Amino acid sequence: MAQKSKIEWTDRTWNPVTGCTKLSVGCAHCYAETMANRLKAMGVGKYKNGFTPTMHDSVLDEPLKWKKPHTVFVCSMADLFHDAVPFSFIDKIMNTIRQSPYHRYQILTKRAERMVEYFSSSDIPHNVWLGVTVESSSEKTRIDSLRTLQAAIRFISCEPLVEDLGEIDLTNIDWVIVGGESGVSARPMKPEWVRSILQQADEQEVAFFFKQWGTWGSDGIKRNKKANGKALDGKIIQMMPQLAMR
Repeated sequence: MAQKSKIEWTDRTWNPVTGCTKLSVGCAHCYAETMANRLKAMGVGKYKNGFTPTMHDSVLDEPLKWKKPHTVFVCSMADLFHDAVPFSFIDKIMNTIRQSPYHRYQILTKRAERMVEYFSSSDIPHNVWLGVTVESSSEKTRIDSLRTLQAAIRFISCEPLVEDLGEIDLTNIDWVIVGGESGVSARPMKPEWVRSILQQADEQEVAFFFKQWGTWGSDGIKRNKKANGKALDGKIIQMMPQLAMR
């Protein structure tokens, strides 16, 4: 069953696919892997395979049952464009998305090239927001792939941000999300890294959303993530993107 989300930039999650494999530095302490294995240990049937990529036909029509419009994070417990997910199954997901134009669907991937490959032969539904994770400077090439796609909203998620990204070209990008890592083994995020992204987003007129500091506070002290909060230099900055006709 879909869950109301605690993620500030969405309000529902829908997981017709669960499971993934590590790809880049941001995957080192994957929250979804930890959660999937915990749910498996609890005997939750959907997670009997743990974090092995698994398709779930039984939940494909789930969003069609929601009477009110929602902003839906698709595959919060997976990467939709993982090699283990056949395009034929992604077609089924897109079919549900097209049947529910009253919802907004957010799809975030680290596998930008495969996403581009899929949409090279399939139209992007008008109610889909496409994003890529850019947690380190070596992954900025994912932005180049994303900007070629004609989605209603194109966004990047710099979470967990593990290093300074340097100069970022945000051409054709609508939204940037930034957040620090949580958990026992979390890596610290430095304030200057976040400020640099904020400054560049402002200069390039891109909406900026600061999600959280995570386990390490802005003062470099490790503590509960709730105590560290989500204020950047004393301000809550959580902008949402403006829909534009493309």
